[in-house]
Amino acid sequence: MRKTREKGLVSHLPALIFVVAVSLSYGVNVEGGGCSRNPVIFNMGDSNSDTGSVLNGFGFVRPPPFGRLFHRYVGRVSDGRLIIDFLCENLTTSYLTPYLKSMGSNFTNGANFAVGGGKTFPRFDFFNLGLQTVQFFWFQNQSIELTSKGYKGFVKEEDFKNALYMIDIGQNDLALAFGNSSYAQVIERIPTFIAEIEYAIVSLYQHGGRKLWVHNTGPLGCLPQQLANISRSSHEFDRQGCLKSRNNAAKRFNKQLKALCKKLRAAMKDATIVYVDIFAIKYDLVANAKLYGFENPLMVCCGHGGPP
Repeated sequence: MRKTREKGLVSHLPALIFVVAVSLSYGVNVEGGGCSRNPVIFNMGDSNSDTGSVLNGFGFVRPPPFGRLFHRYVGRVSDGRLIIDFLCENLTTSYLTPYLKSMGSNFTNGANFAVGGGKTFPRFDFFNLGLQTVQFFWFQNQSIELTSKGYKGFVKEEDFKNALYMIDIGQNDLALAFGNSSYAQVIERIPTFIAEIEYAIVSLYQHGGRKLWVHNTGPLGCLPQQLANISRSSHEFDRQGCLKSRNNAAKRFNKQLKALCKKLRAAMKDATIVYVDIFAIKYDLVANAKLYGFENPLMVCCGHGGPP
């Protein structure tokens, strides 16, 4: 029964998340289960959506159980699929190819610029969001040039206009800030992180992006990474066992991100900007873990160590 519920969660919950954003971007044929035009997606972010950038860029291979679902390591910081993978499956298109993949690449349905460890700030430091947007601009330039010369396997100029642009980043900024700052200092730094996301969205808009899907950040205080080195003082944790300070900071980040999306919608009236509440979705998985078939939601699938 537990496996059945897990399968139900994997198969159906992501589709509910995607339907609003995807229907804004493509002519979705609900009855046929497909799209009226070839879906094109460009994704920027961190390990939550990295489908192989660290693997292909640095040759870093993780041991099992990483990649367990695929029966081999495929570059995801997970034992299975990521949200971006479920999106591609629901659109009946192939998984997004990492921009850094040099062999066996297929960019006809877009590219994935997300890199594990990616942050918003500093702008051009270690594959952060600003650098990912610059990589996209070069990809766009070269793709249009090559397709005009008859090359196959790239995105056509008109498809850039109809593409879905996704941003899922901010978690590492908060996590690293907590490593050397007080709660109050972390909160003071949030506007800097939000400003970098604004810079990326405006830059994508200036390069033709009109359909943007922006994830907020998840419940940082529920991550085993954050729980591992914290003393178990009762006042620091909520009733689900998550760190209140981390989750409160994530909520403050998300409030400002939501306000940014509202501001940009008013300024970019010909664009569609969808704000996706990933925090609520992920926290629900923790709070109602047994309902979804999970025994301990605060344990990792991969790596080392036991329960928090």
